[in-house]
Amino acid sequence: MYIANPIYDVVFKFLLEDEEVAKSFLSAIIEEEVLELRFATRERTLRLLPNKENSTKNTKKSTENAGELFLTVCRFDFSAQIATADGKTKTVMIELQKAKFYSDIMRFRRYLGLHYQNPHNVYGSKKNKKACQIYAIFLLGYDIGVNDCPIIQVDQNIKDGTTKESLEVTNEFIEGLHHRSWIIQLDQLKQRRRNNVEKLLSLFYQGNRTDNRHLLNVDENEYPETCRPIIRRLRMASGNEDVQAEMEMEDDFMKELQEKEHSVTKHKEALKESKKALKEKDKTIEEKNKTIEENKKALEEKDKKIEEEKKINEEKDKLIKELMEQLAKKQQ
Repeated sequence: MYIANPIYDVVFKFLLEDEEVAKSFLSAIIEEEVLELRFATRERTLRLLPNKENSTKNTKKSTENAGELFLTVCRFDFSAQIATADGKTKTVMIELQKAKFYSDIMRFRRYLGLHYQNPHNVYGSKKNKKACQIYAIFLLGYDIGVNDCPIIQVDQNIKDGTTKESLEVTNEFIEGLHHRSWIIQLDQLKQRRRNNVEKLLSLFYQGNRTDNRHLLNVDENEYPETCRPIIRRLRMASGNEDVQAEMEMEDDFMKELQEKEHSVTKHKEALKESKKALKEKDKTIEEKNKTIEENKKALEEKDKKIEEEKKINEEKDKLIKELMEQLAKKQQ
């Protein structure tokens, strides 16, 4: 079965626009059932690189700035009511970010900071508002250096400060000030299918890519029943013209970005070589200056020696003159 490649941002966005699919996907990641979901996709459109040839190629959208390439950077914010392991329900904020390249950690921190500062990220009555705990999910198209671990889960470790014993407690104060995180290194999924979460995320596995990089070939029977709606949604995306057009735009962007990175790399290498040559030149000049200084010092020593010899000769001549005068007096 052919499905759209969810590594593309536009496909991933299309996937999560279906509320039931989004609930299923998020439930699998956080391993808690999402009962209710309210979501809003926040987008920023950035003009990153000039598209010299076909900036509007294969897209029905037009822009006032034709000839420029735009990249839509998406992050997904959800307000969710979830069922916890102890049978209770709670409202949380789920922030999901997807990055293909090594990203600035400060950008992720800023997004989290916005959630902490947002006065609307609360639940309860007007008289008894409570801060929502934040769940942060990062889908990364690169490794962060934690090997052999495609899914990293980070939870707050609550313990007694004196005995260091773990405390199995839930606390509004603690949850309001500490967030949970799931960091997914997509490149490390490979052929792993050890649990339902890895089976779900294997839909991102690029080893299933066809000759058309926009499509993956998967066997629906290899996935649990909970993945079927997600697979059907991705199959729907594979036939959506707008999605296909935006994938083409992402390809154009990636191509130009790679060319830009190659150009920047060459420039950095040239700059590095220039700095190296300049450093060698400075070293040569420094050695020449040192030689000149040494020669100058040698000349000064020589001049000093000549001056001393001159002084000795003058004293010698004076002494000879005095002796000659004394000899002349004796002869008289």
